Amino acid sequence: QEVPVDRREPAATMSSGKAGHPAYFDPQNEKAYMKQPTVFKNKKSLMKKGALAPRFFKNIGLGFRTPTDAKEGVYIDKKCPWTGGVSIRGKLLRGVVVSTKMKRTIVIRRDYLHYIKKYNRYEKRHKNVSAHVSPAFKLNEGDSVVIGQCRPLSKTVRFNVLQVVSEAASGKKFAKF
Repeated sequence: QEVPVDRREPAATMSSGKAGHPAYFDPQNEKAYMKQPTVFKNKKSLMKKGALAPRFFKNIGLGFRTPTDAKEGVYIDKKCPWTGGVSIRGKLLRGVVVSTKMKRTIVIRRDYLHYIKKYNRYEKRHKNVSAHVSPAFKLNEGDSVVIGQCRPLSKTVRFNVLQVVSEAASGKKFAKF
């Protein structure tokens, strides 16, 4: 049985997070005050006890569901496709997570075969793609994910994680070959 999330005082109630998930941590972890620009927090009806703070989230379309953490969580992320101002357009790609060392950014490896005409054979090649990951997802290395193209978010990031296809299995395995 799930307990309803209380979004009135995130610093006091969500400091440890819901099972350590980053979507339920205190959103005020930066120097600037973090808030969703489309939500007005000083409404009189919200000042009453028991009233939940409003939260902005949207459906991005393309057949992808809005994660429950985007609806119920307290995280603030302006680059999140569900709670921020980023729209998904262009290519949809699939890859395997290689690195999760950056803050809210992961590196995805995409394997493919390249045909060599002279030898009438294929060789394995790969490309690494950086993608922004919303705090609604908790990813580990080896997970298979779907990413969607968006506007440039930084020097190297032009994609956003939209779905976790499969969790990483223990042990060494090949993705496609």
